[in-house]
Amino acid sequence: MPVVDGGIGEVVDGEIILMPLARRTQARIIAQLMQALQNRLDEACYETVTGGLGVVIGKVPLTCRNPDIAVFDRMIEENGYYHSTPQLAIEVLRPSGTRRMSERELRDYGDIGTSEVWGVSPEASTVEVLRLADGHLRRAAILAQGILKPRAFPNVQVDISSIWPD
Repeated sequence: MPVVDGGIGEVVDGEIILMPLARRTQARIIAQLMQALQNRLDEACYETVTGGLGVVIGKVPLTCRNPDIAVFDRMIEENGYYHSTPQLAIEVLRPSGTRRMSERELRDYGDIGTSEVWGVSPEASTVEVLRLADGHLRRAAILAQGILKPRAFPNVQVDISSIWPD
């Protein structure tokens, strides 16, 4: 993904959109989630990736998303971009901008068939769980506590209280 003036860019309809870099809080949450997922997922079957992913949504015009974490059961990488659909995409929301993921971003993940997206809000200490239904990502829950259980990975359980930095 393009790096522009201290941020990572996503490409939407051929235009680079600057995304702010993760701050300490976001980086720590990403690390906690990565560790929780990697401890429960079979490395022979799944790959968990973070940072500068470049998940291709469409080629003409080019649209690539950059989830903070993505879990794939198979990955096709070509020219530094991922041409595979993640089963789980996680976005840790930054304090700048809106506290929710954009409708366009959700539509993009839904268009490629991402079965589940988590929007993690450090400000609200919540996780919004969206699941694919009829080709669209729809809100399944907003959780402040409890256990996250990704639909595609029945052996994975993430205690929400464990992802927040001390």
